[in-house]
Parts: sequence; C-alpha cells; structure tokens
Amino acid sequence: MAAEIGVIGLGGMGGGIASRLLDQGYSVAVWNRTASAADALVARGARRAANPADAAAPDGVVITMVANDAALEAVTGGEHGLIGRLGRDGVHVSMSTVSPTLARSLAERHGARGSHFVAAPVFGRPDAAASGKLWILQSGAADAKQRARAVLEAIGQGVIDIGEAPDAAPTGKLAGNFLIASAMEAMSEAFALLEKSGVDGRIWHDLMTRTLFAGTIHTNYGRFILDRAFSPPGFKLALGAKDVGLALAAGQDQRVPLPFASVLRDRFLAAMAQGREDLDWTAISLGAAADAGLKR
Repeated sequence: MAAEIGVIGLGGMGGGIASRLLDQGYSVAVWNRTASAADALVARGARRAANPADAAAPDGVVITMVANDAALEAVTGGEHGLIGRLGRDGVHVSMSTVSPTLARSLAERHGARGSHFVAAPVFGRPDAAASGKLWILQSGAADAKQRARAVLEAIGQGVIDIGEAPDAAPTGKLAGNFLIASAMEAMSEAFALLEKSGVDGRIWHDLMTRTLFAGTIHTNYGRFILDRAFSPPGFKLALGAKDVGLALAAGQDQRVPLPFASVLRDRFLAAMAQGREDLDWTAISLGAAADAGLKR
C-alpha cells in the first residue's frame, strides 16, 4: 500500500473520495476549511492535517477537491499552501472542476518547484465517489500520471487519459458538464410542453429512456426533474452556474462560440436570482416551468 495520501476539500465529493480511500486501506490525511467536516473521517482513522501543507507528504500524492479556482489557489499557494511542502517528485492531483487557464498556471508553478500537477476531474455524484464509481478524466506528464494511477483506480470505475497537456482534462470536464446542463434544459422544456398539453411526462420519459435516449443522464436527471428532487443537492446549482461560466470563458479564449452555453448562463443566473443557488442544479427546470406559466 502506498504512503499517506492527502485529501484537501471535504465536501460531498472530497469527503466521499477520502472515505473510499480509507475503505481501500490507504492512510489518509484530511484538511477542510471548516474543520468539523473532517470529524467523521478522523473517527475512522484519518489524520487531521493542521493546514493544506500538512496534508501534503513530501514527495507524496495529495488530492484537491475544492469548489472553484479561488479555493484551489488558496490551498495551493501561500504560507500554508501545499506547493511549498510537496517537494521534488510530489504529485498534486487536482480533481476539482477549474479553468484550463488555472490548470496551465499550476502545472508551471509545480514544475518550477520540481513537483508535478495532474488534472483529474470527475463525472459522478457523492455516492459514486464514496463507492468508487467515479469516471475520471486525466491529463499531465506521463510519469506523474503513472504515480497517481493506483490511487485514482481505487476511487473510480474508469480512468480515461486524454493527453499530457495540463488543461486537456479540465477542458474535457467543462465540455461534459456543458452537455449535461444542455440535456437538463432540453428535458425541462420538453416536460413543460408535455405538462401544458396534458400529456403524462413520466410515461414519455420512460419511453424515451428505454429507446432513443437510453443513458444515465436522461434517465437519472429526468427523474430528478420529474420528482423535483432538488434538496439535498447532489451538485449545487451555484456550482453548475460556475461551470457554465468557465465553459464560456474557455470558448472565448479559443474563439469558439457556444450559443447554447449562453442560454444556460442566463437560466442559471435567473435561478440564482430566485434564491435557488443551494438547490440541486436540476432546479433550473423550475425556470422552464415558470416560463410556460406552470405553477410550482
């Protein structure tokens, strides 16, 4: 078994990842900005780190799973940042959904210190993290990816390598979340049309997901929308808004128009203006229903 693995960020996803590593017999050091989030993991045998640097063993592997670019910058740099402790040949595995620009910057900063940056964002909800069922995109230097491989295989059902460019996996994750959000919006509008027309949306959804759209996103997310299963959130609406914004910024950087993403940006902004930022991101469906004059 490998040396102690650090996990920084213990929200639903990070907490699930740390729990899974403990289940798999790893020694785990954990840190979270709100210290109480680590209590259950410490009770199971994890070591409570004093700060992000303390969670990063010299020449070891440390995982970050935090909310956004600013949070990742905060735990990486500064007096107590992990980059100062990781040392030569240490590997920082960033599993957060962050901007391609930040991924490139962190790879350069790690390289200047002799450590390595591997981008490994995931598809899956907290239950998938805790049960080792995440799908993981991976990009970075080949030797660093190899060192992180066993850890990633312990928490995922598949690790898909999409190259050595540090921004490849973050871009792939943003493109994936853009597709998911687009599917949610399309289903929300379709459900509104059906309801307004007096057609049973559940019968229609069952038909679609057994035939033309048989897949996890249309099956599960369609059910969440129909059941209005918005709380507790598996993925907060505010985080979905952040990811759509990052996709648009990436499109701007690469001169790629993303007109559907612009529609989604406005849908998410309207939802947050209604105070829905802490609901599941499928709650954007409430906007499509309201536009159709349906009461919720």
